Amino acid sequence: MNNHLSRIILLFSVICFSNLAFGQAKSHVTSRPLPQNVPSVTLSNWQTITPDTTAAAEPSLLFMPLIFSDSKPTDDTCAEDSALTLNADDEWLTNATREGNRVKQIRRDASIANPQYVKLHEDLLPEPPKQYEISPDPTSGKLPVAKVIPPPPVEIPVDDTPVKIHNWIHSFDGSLHFNQAYVSSNWYQGGNNNLSILGDIKWEFNLNPNIHPNITFTNLLHYRVGIMTAHNDEYRKVAINEDNFQFNSTIGYKAVKKWYYSASLQVKTQFFKSYKENTMDMKSAFLTPAELNLGLGMTYTHENKEKDQKFSLAINPFSYNMKYCRDIDNISPTTFGIDEGKHFKHDFGSSINGSLKWKITPYITWSAQFDFFTNYKYVQANWQNTFDFYVTRHLSTQIYTHLRFDRTHPRDDKWHYFQFRETLSFGLTYRFATI
Repeated sequence: MNNHLSRIILLFSVICFSNLAFGQAKSHVTSRPLPQNVPSVTLSNWQTITPDTTAAAEPSLLFMPLIFSDSKPTDDTCAEDSALTLNADDEWLTNATREGNRVKQIRRDASIANPQYVKLHEDLLPEPPKQYEISPDPTSGKLPVAKVIPPPPVEIPVDDTPVKIHNWIHSFDGSLHFNQAYVSSNWYQGGNNNLSILGDIKWEFNLNPNIHPNITFTNLLHYRVGIMTAHNDEYRKVAINEDNFQFNSTIGYKAVKKWYYSASLQVKTQFFKSYKENTMDMKSAFLTPAELNLGLGMTYTHENKEKDQKFSLAINPFSYNMKYCRDIDNISPTTFGIDEGKHFKHDFGSSINGSLKWKITPYITWSAQFDFFTNYKYVQANWQNTFDFYVTRHLSTQIYTHLRFDRTHPRDDKWHYFQFRETLSFGLTYRFATI
């Protein structure tokens, strides 16, 4: 009896001691604080899970089991095609492609270094586990189990319309403005201070640089014509106060970076007759005068990433300049630097042609053109600036200035060899661009 009682007391003591030790160990484990970098999540409230909380747990292929693949290994760089570029911000696509290639390269290197961990082949992967759902049937009092059949993938129709590639990029600006003008007394085409209606047309057609990266071919046709009321003229009611046609063309082959071996062409003339006030003496007419300049040299081109700044500069050490006066019977050719009784004047020298187009803001645009020629005896230069202030899409204010220096023109007491024209106008504008 005593032996049985002693055994019962001993067994009870062992059980109590075990429970006490287990409870202390359990409390020690559960009371251990969580690491500082692990956010706490309350599963009963889904709003406590935020994007910041789940960012650290973003899935990655680096933590997937190694799988043997027969695909060609990739580099850790993103291939770029310099000929064809996406006209959009594709930095996100470049980064995503580069990151995907980096992960593939790491997994491939790990498979080569540790082949014993490669247990699966991509062509022999097991089928994914099947899914079932329970749909209660009140009529029969049963819970039938049915296999979940995923819906078939939605096929998006493929647009097989062929993409038309344009070799030429066109842009057109046309405006009809009312303006105020100031003209120096010795302006080579004549003119008076006036209020007039001005038409301005610009047409650019350039070879697409994305298709032809090693060739540059730019063309600009610019024509300005102004009609004014001639209140002080006894012979005519209206007169042509501005008539300027200009065509510039440059073709080149890429030499290095943004430099091209190039040939340039420039043509200038007018179409209508211009008279001195209160006389029938003409100042200018069609092809009277006309200028032709041909140059061979190098051209530098630059365009920023935002496509709002374009600059080009052609330096031609070998240049040919021709002046032509068609009507020498009514207009003295000496007015244009041509010898008396001659229609032509030929000169050889050097020339520089530059152009700038800068979209300063969505509503302000600055366009400039500069040309310079010298035969090392005289200098002739033109600098034209156009500032367009767009009030709306079809209404704009324009400031136009033209500074000219010509040593072949007779010297003026006030302006010497400089000539200047300025116009301020407001009116309608129409623009479009196609590729």
